Amino acid sequence: MQGPSPSRVAAGEAAGPEAGGQILTIPNGISVARLAGVPVFLWLVLGLRTQAGDAWAVGLLVAAGLSDWADGKIARALNQQSRLGQALDPAADRLYIVATIVSLAIRAIIPWWLVGLLAAREVILGVALLALRRGGWQPLQVSFVGKAATLCLLYAFPMLFLGTHHGTLGEVFRVGGWAMAIWGSALYWCAGLLYLAQARRLLSAGQGGGRPHVDRGGSGK
Repeated sequence: MQGPSPSRVAAGEAAGPEAGGQILTIPNGISVARLAGVPVFLWLVLGLRTQAGDAWAVGLLVAAGLSDWADGKIARALNQQSRLGQALDPAADRLYIVATIVSLAIRAIIPWWLVGLLAAREVILGVALLALRRGGWQPLQVSFVGKAATLCLLYAFPMLFLGTHHGTLGEVFRVGGWAMAIWGSALYWCAGLLYLAQARRLLSAGQGGGRPHVDRGGSGK
């Protein structure tokens, strides 16, 4: 899943018309709305702790997953890609994943070791990101593997919520949710390892001179 070979390009060339400084755009509005849904989700899951609350929380997660797909499509269709959007989109995804797995662990639906596994990946990538910035490089682009991992996790966790209820349907959701959670966690680490490999190549190549690196195979997630 590697992109083109590492190259340094001028900031203007990297940003181009698709990654400008626009702020008030439809995709950014969708990302902000998705971020605003995180505290609502936490209240539904940890505050109410009812079957109805879980159902609304699952609906919110599904809407967040769909909006994650939609804002990218809209940004490309309307030529509204922006640096703010590139920051908001993965931030919203990460917040939903963190909020969901912590909520699931607090309610003893998933073990805390799974939380630690995903958190360890974020800590390692955080260190790599700091190293890139100190070397003069900007974060790598989100990869297909990273997107696939995020979507797997965003849909696995709602299924695990639904799997807590009794009955045949609950059992189906529980099995399916765990299958997607395991697959999504594996992809999540795979995307992280791709990010680390590309970051290592950039850092070993020398200073980036403050210019961003554009590598479509990179992983920002």
